[in-house]
Amino acid sequence: MITIDDFSKVELKIGTIITAEEVEGSEKLIKFQIDLGEETRQILSGVKKWYSPEKLIGKQVVVVTNLEPRMMMGLESNGMILFSDGEKPIFLKPASKTPSGTKVR
Repeated sequence: MITIDDFSKVELKIGTIITAEEVEGSEKLIKFQIDLGEETRQILSGVKKWYSPEKLIGKQVVVVTNLEPRMMMGLESNGMILFSDGEKPIFLKPASKTPSGTKVR
C-alpha cells in the first residue's frame, strides 16, 4: 500500500503522439515523439508486437512525465506511456480530445 502523498508524486499528463517508428535492431520497441504541450519528449515502449507505428500518430495517451530517463537500445526514453495490463496492452487515453500537457489527477 502507498499513501496519497506517495501517489501525488507521480506526474501524469495527456500527450499526443507526433511520430512513432520501430527501433532498429529491437523486436519490441517503438520510439515515440510525444507532444506534452510545452515540450516534446522521446519515449520508448515495448509494444511493437501489438501495434503498427504509423497507425498511432495523432493518438492521445497518458504519460508519466517525472520518471528518471532510461537508456534502451542506445536511445534515451524520457517518460512512460500507460497501458492496461493483459494479453494485448491497451493505451490509456482521455475519453475525449484533450489539450496536450493537461495534468491528470
